[in-house]
Amino acid sequence: MTHNFDPTSLREYDIRGIVGKTLHPADAEAIGRGFGTRVRRAGGTRVVVGRDGRMSSIDMETALVAGLTASGVDVVRVGLGPTPMLYYAEATLEVDGGIQITGSHNPADYNGFKMVLQHKPFFGADIQDIGKLAAEGDWEEGEGTVSDHDIVDDYVGRLMAGYSGGTYKIGWDAGNGAAGPIIEKLVQLIPGEHHTLYTDVDGNFPNHHPDPTEEKNLVDLKALVAEKQLDFGLAFDGDGDRIGAIDGQGRVIWGDQLLSILAEPVLREVPGATIIADVKASQALYDRIAELGGHPLMWKTGHSLIKTKMKETGSPLAGEMSGHIFFAHNYYGFDDALYAAIQLIRSAHVIGKSITELRGEMPAMVNTPEMRFQVDESRKFAVVTEVLERLKHEGAEVNDTDGARVNTPDGWWLLRASNTQDVLVARAEAKDQAGLDRLMGMIDAQLAASGLERGPQAGH
Repeated sequence: MTHNFDPTSLREYDIRGIVGKTLHPADAEAIGRGFGTRVRRAGGTRVVVGRDGRMSSIDMETALVAGLTASGVDVVRVGLGPTPMLYYAEATLEVDGGIQITGSHNPADYNGFKMVLQHKPFFGADIQDIGKLAAEGDWEEGEGTVSDHDIVDDYVGRLMAGYSGGTYKIGWDAGNGAAGPIIEKLVQLIPGEHHTLYTDVDGNFPNHHPDPTEEKNLVDLKALVAEKQLDFGLAFDGDGDRIGAIDGQGRVIWGDQLLSILAEPVLREVPGATIIADVKASQALYDRIAELGGHPLMWKTGHSLIKTKMKETGSPLAGEMSGHIFFAHNYYGFDDALYAAIQLIRSAHVIGKSITELRGEMPAMVNTPEMRFQVDESRKFAVVTEVLERLKHEGAEVNDTDGARVNTPDGWWLLRASNTQDVLVARAEAKDQAGLDRLMGMIDAQLAASGLERGPQAGH
């Protein structure tokens, strides 16, 4: 027996596709067979499985579990919950790996699988290997058992462990995603006044798209914060591993700005520590980490890549512009938006300033959103290489950690190839609009030199 996946579904960090088109229950079963085979060949016997609230997640779970047990692996189901709850289960239960069924922040008709093997991210070549095992039918055989484990209260208890925050008025928007029921439990335990939005899990996402990094999805939270005169607002993506936030004036606090707040208490407790952010983060963040006595490290975008780099450098804290925040300090090193939310509340208390004050003190920068434009898959990495060669030839100040990030007296600009789509991603940041326009001119000139223009924005 063999199985072939739609090639678009085997991505860099996970397996993801459109249900009924590029992703089917038969794929879920083959993922189970392949992952179970990898677990057994690594000497393991048990895998924990969780799922988000999408309409297709229960069917996908049934098929995945069938595949895992057919490969001779025992399955522990933790049921509906956010992705970090599955990561927590994998870190604390006696299991050898974990799989979360989730479409993350994608539209309602998507679903996918995020995997962890023996406490390490399972990505890149590992995911391609699942495809190879399926194509060859190279699967272990056996008869695994299935059991259920209710881990919700343990997880909530761990999120709250040693909690020491002040008393604030907070708005929470779960976006009808899988984090909703956990948020309902947390707000019973956290002191202060809490107002929640859309905590009922609904895989159709009837209120707004579950991606808190797009400002249009924060409209209801802004209205709530304004109407109730709250101190700040927190928002979560569909599977609870990415956080968004606004201050008491409704200003967005972007991923890198959240990291600059969260870094302060961590660097008091771990002086001189390495704090990692991705190449899309503001220069203001790197400057702030250095100012707090930390060692700022710019690294490649992608949650699996960041987690791996944290282990390598012993970093206690890392983050991405996309709202993935990773705590290894007093935690497990994975991206957990609920834990980040609680640490943000604690940070305001420890620093002794309101979230609005902290946001207001940040240097005013003019920056572009992340600009994405379609480019042929065969060209995307080549274009970046050409740009780097020209820049180095010109003697520009360039960082090539992940694409080309160029510093100029005006600020900086970035051009990189997406790992997950046939797009180039650009971003620029300056101290004023005139400077930003000059930086955009540089991006356009480099694209033109490679026979491209900054065309219409590509969607996610």
